[in-house]
Formats: sequence, structure tokens, C-alpha cells
Amino acid sequence: MAWTWLLLAGCCEIAWALALKFTDGFRRPLPSLFTAAAIAASMFFLARAARSLPIGTAYAVWTGIGIVGTAVGGMWLFAESRQPLRLVSIALILAGLIGLRFGHA
Repeated sequence: MAWTWLLLAGCCEIAWALALKFTDGFRRPLPSLFTAAAIAASMFFLARAARSLPIGTAYAVWTGIGIVGTAVGGMWLFAESRQPLRLVSIALILAGLIGLRFGHA
């Protein structure tokens, strides 16, 4: 169940990071409220996962999911760069996440 909590935490991490773009510096109330709620949910789910996973693994996977998801979301939603080196770098982060997941004892 810890990995499910961690996946939910990562998804909330992606949601708040992408939603941040819509807050206009926290001047728009609804996107700002959504962003704050997603941050709180992300922390809550991370805390649940960290009950039984090593904190180093949980934190690294949480941030990694956020990094990969936000980068891909930025490419999709905001037409951010798709340069080959950027894509390879994202793939390396994803490979690290997979290694952490399956290398966990």
C-alpha cells in the first residue's frame, strides 16, 4: 500500500506544480486554492508512504515522479522544449525511479 500512497503523492505533486502556472503569482483564487490543496494532499500521501518506506527512497521517488510528470505535462500543456537532451535526461530520471522501486528490499 505504501507504493500506492507514494504514487498518489507524486500525482498530487504534478498537479500542484502544473497548476502553479495558472495561479498568476497566487493572484487567481481558484487555481491558488487548488494548488494549495494539491500541495497538502501530496504531503499527506508522502507521509503515509513514509510510514513503511525508507524516507530516502520515498522522498526520491516522490520528487522524481513530480519532476518527470511536470516536465512531460509542461511539454504537453505549455509547449515546452522537447529537445533530445531534455528527453534523454527525463528518461534517465525515470530509469532511476524504476531502479528505486524494484531495488527496494
